[in-house]
Amino acid sequence: MEAPRARSRDILVGAVVLGSVWGLVEVVLGGAMKSASIPYKGDLLTGLGIGIMAVAVALFRRSLPLLGIAVVAVALKQLAVPILHLPLMCKANSCLAVGLAGTALAGTSALAGRRLDRGILPRVATGASAALAGAVGFYFIGMQVAPCKYLLSFNHPGGFVAFLGAEGLIWTALGGLCFPAGYRLGLGLRSGLLDLPVRRPVIYYTASAAITALAWVAGGLAIAAGL
Repeated sequence: MEAPRARSRDILVGAVVLGSVWGLVEVVLGGAMKSASIPYKGDLLTGLGIGIMAVAVALFRRSLPLLGIAVVAVALKQLAVPILHLPLMCKANSCLAVGLAGTALAGTSALAGRRLDRGILPRVATGASAALAGAVGFYFIGMQVAPCKYLLSFNHPGGFVAFLGAEGLIWTALGGLCFPAGYRLGLGLRSGLLDLPVRRPVIYYTASAAITALAWVAGGLAIAAGL
């Protein structure tokens, strides 16, 4: 039997939960990778973010909530501003990457529509094209908003092509891998999760609030610890 259609308020709750999880991943995993000097940190985080958003696409069958998920993730990352007394723009590049990934995937998944249920190829194409669009946007917008030292190293004739070779291809590959994985997970959760707010509303909303609160508290503590 087909899973029930998600209600607007339940989609909102789900977006907050998934956005909080994405923000926590950005803070903890991103901070740990930076501390360990692991390369391609931003690429991996972008891919994981696309995978998390793919869960929402499969669950809710809508693309607009992806923008909300990205906003929540950015908001959690910005806890660094009050906790560490940092300038508002200190996380500009990483927040820009999150916002661009959410916007690009909202667009590509809306264009794909029901074709996402026809097999692996539309899912790979959706995730890969969103990641590539995000990379292109990051290059041009990042150069204007907060051009870090690494990004400025591509500010020369032919720099855009060099950036796509160094970063864009990796973003694209990870988006093409992570979106199908997240979408499959969302399909597996769909039948049991969408009717939970109706059958067991106390469990659904309590669990959602607990996961969200845990993510924000853990994220704040991780930021305070230097991640």
